[in-house]
Amino acid sequence: MKNCVISIILIGFFSVKAQQRVDLFPLEAVSVTSGVFKQAAETDFNYIQQLDPDRLLAPYLREAGLKPKAPSYTNWENTGLDGHTLGHYLSALSMYFASTKDKKAETLIDYVLSELKSVQKANGNGYIGGIPKSDDLWNEVKAGKITAGSFSLNDRWVPLYNIHKAFAGLKDAWIHARKSEAKNMLIPMTDWFVNVTENLSEAQVQDMLRSEHGGLNEVFAEVHHITGDSKYLELAKRFSERALLNPLAVNEDILTGMHANTQIPKFIGFERINQMEAAKTYHDAALNFYNNIVNHRSLSIGGNSVREHFNPIDDFSSVLSSEQGPETCNTYNMLKLSKMFFEGSADAGYIDFYERGLYNHILSSQNPNGGFVYFTPMRPGHYRVYSQPETSFWCCVGSGMENHTKYNELIYAKTDDALYVNLFVPSTVKWKEKSAILTQQTNFPEDPKTVLIWTGQRKTKTTIMLRYPSWVKKGTLKVSINGESQEINAKPGTYIVLNRKWTNGDRIEMQLPMQLSLEEIQDNSGYVSVKYGPIVLAAKTGTDNQDGLFADDSRGGHIANGPFLPIDEAPIFLAENSNNILKNIKPILGYPLKFSASAVLYPDKYKNVFLQPFYTIHEKRYSIYFKVESQDGLAEMQRNLIEKQKAESHLVSITLDYVASGEQQPEADHDIKSEKSNSGLHQNRHWRDATGWFSYNLKNKENRAKTIRVTYFGKDAGRKFKILVNGVEIAAVELNGSKGETFFDVDYSLPESVVDKDVLTVRFEADKNSSTAGVYGVRLISLNTN
Repeated sequence: MKNCVISIILIGFFSVKAQQRVDLFPLEAVSVTSGVFKQAAETDFNYIQQLDPDRLLAPYLREAGLKPKAPSYTNWENTGLDGHTLGHYLSALSMYFASTKDKKAETLIDYVLSELKSVQKANGNGYIGGIPKSDDLWNEVKAGKITAGSFSLNDRWVPLYNIHKAFAGLKDAWIHARKSEAKNMLIPMTDWFVNVTENLSEAQVQDMLRSEHGGLNEVFAEVHHITGDSKYLELAKRFSERALLNPLAVNEDILTGMHANTQIPKFIGFERINQMEAAKTYHDAALNFYNNIVNHRSLSIGGNSVREHFNPIDDFSSVLSSEQGPETCNTYNMLKLSKMFFEGSADAGYIDFYERGLYNHILSSQNPNGGFVYFTPMRPGHYRVYSQPETSFWCCVGSGMENHTKYNELIYAKTDDALYVNLFVPSTVKWKEKSAILTQQTNFPEDPKTVLIWTGQRKTKTTIMLRYPSWVKKGTLKVSINGESQEINAKPGTYIVLNRKWTNGDRIEMQLPMQLSLEEIQDNSGYVSVKYGPIVLAAKTGTDNQDGLFADDSRGGHIANGPFLPIDEAPIFLAENSNNILKNIKPILGYPLKFSASAVLYPDKYKNVFLQPFYTIHEKRYSIYFKVESQDGLAEMQRNLIEKQKAESHLVSITLDYVASGEQQPEADHDIKSEKSNSGLHQNRHWRDATGWFSYNLKNKENRAKTIRVTYFGKDAGRKFKILVNGVEIAAVELNGSKGETFFDVDYSLPESVVDKDVLTVRFEADKNSSTAGVYGVRLISLNTN
């Protein structure tokens, strides 16, 4: 990008010192009355009702020795993560019931709790879970037999993560739905966990915590809050991973390459522990983590990560090229963390980020006709895949069911004598302590204003705090009370203080002028997104070849594996500078939040494309980020893109399957098995090696495989190992480190005797007293390259 100065917009660092502790209203006190958020909640509940609770309960009954009333669902629900969805389902129902008092939701809650009560009784020890061979697993753990990997514990698929969902579901059924039977199950289940782990050493517990474990520390801190018993707070601290807590407490950035959503819930737990006992180390770690993610790793929609991992803060190229962009679960958890920091500070900066993620990622992650999104690709011209009730049981379906039931959680907040208005959503809040109701009437963001009406039978002297969003230009926001204009001394990113005696019918009107802005991706690569106020605008780029748009039940069904739009065919902004772009983006009369950029969009086929809120685009290919280039630099850019596109297209055309070695979810999706194996990060690339062995299952589409391509690092030396495919040795390899500081590929031909199978098991097996190479990727290709 030449002659184009565009600022990278950061949310801002937040003070470690708490300013003003605020409380959130319970969900039942706040109702969303109309608009896109209410529609999204209703769509979500319709999806939830299509699920059969007996099928979700089946793993729990099976593990308790009871006969399931229906077969388990497929997908993640019968391949090792059995039962994880039920916890999310119970949480979502509990929040939806609290928010709406819908009797159908309450009936489902009561049924699930009654079945889980039978499960807990049958188990006889407090345990509630659907993990395959649960008894064997927990007996091994209790005996101190622990074999932990990032995505496994004792050869089970993240069982600690799994049971966290059951813990959280019971916790939410008590806190939100006020179901005492849920609390009466939650506490014995926590006591069971105490019993299983109480004889483990600190080192053993920390070893276990290398395995993804969700927010166990948060829920244990919550049980302490419910019971007042300090043993549960000690349990929460014991199950806090020191390998993250200690470096982040001193603001050491160790996050690049880490599996993103494995980490975020841990920091939610750290901050919940801090809320319980003012634990500075825990708070500092959580705050430093939050600032790192928000200011250095987040995209314009509020999401983060590529292929579920944190990319380098100075290189977002993989994010912009991959079909596996930000994961919805990440933003689900980052908004939880933002909410917690707001509770402790009343800092409007946390609401700015919450609003960004809410509109641009969370709201956009549900199809208006039903279905949730796992990955939101940032690659220009790609598309998203949506879940289906009978086929899809990913983590982002579970958290997705929760996301759209709690849009009311942070619209308002309160202190003893102040009510905070944080978000501009049509809603009502019942302020019990003041015997008053505040009603918000708005069509934001289509109409950039909101009206607040006070209802109360007596005059009440109190304070209303109106958020002055950071995206409103200083001096342009206007407030009137009963038609009388008010002087505003506040600045963007703070609150406007209105203190007076409020009378029934008092009316506050806020004008919230919205401006167009550009936000550059944070590696200075020249890609920008367009925002109008807090709303990210995107362009539809077509509907062709959206393979797997609605997911089947395969392990990779959540990934948009259709063909890429060629890089050189993606829309860009052809302009000399940022001002030239902004002045040529024009509102379209009669179509709120739609804009034309015909004067600067290139190539010509995009001249008539609208820019519109990303959350309004579904079942389409889209572009959120646009490369900016001047006329002088266009020819050179096109040459570079065409060369890059040729190489990428050729590789895609010959690739049948690929596993990114060392990356958690890609390895899990390829059924990794291993013994004496390690993984890590080198030069921002993941690797796996072994002094024993490891293997992946790769799909051999139409039995066309001819070659296995393996990526190594040039300085790996003294590595002797074998490569086997379906038990047949295809290569004996010895690396001597002669390639130097570079990554390189080696192609191994496949014998005809192994390529007639639909699935090829590729195994790397170390020779005695040696190790495999660090493997950086394994690609199954249809071309014989030797």
